[in-house]
Amino acid sequence: MDDAKAGELVKAHYKSGTYIGEVVEDRGDKYLVKVLAVAKHPLQGDLHNYGQTENVFFHQRKALSYQEKMNVSKPAVHPYQETQAPDYKESLRESLESLKQKLEKEESSFNEKAKQNISDLEKQYFG
Repeated sequence: MDDAKAGELVKAHYKSGTYIGEVVEDRGDKYLVKVLAVAKHPLQGDLHNYGQTENVFFHQRKALSYQEKMNVSKPAVHPYQETQAPDYKESLRESLESLKQKLEKEESSFNEKAKQNISDLEKQYFG
């Protein structure tokens, strides 16, 4: 997407998550995008050694906050087809639930550790 305008709604892949946001400005090879909703929660664990728990640092990754700004490379930005973004808190809750369901399909030490991270994140996000 090489022609997004300021104020336009987009879906942007950033690190290991996907967000719905508003383009703030064009920065050459990137867009500055303001987060409005979470489409896919970031993955947990070591992304360079995904699926492993031994001898790796198992990261807990939070979703970006509401209205947090991110610099996203243009190829990772796509038009968002809806007229408005979903509610941030509800989208965050749904993205976590989707990630949990994916992790529950298979028993592994990685999935157990990731589910624990998600449980901790839910407490941080929603109290």
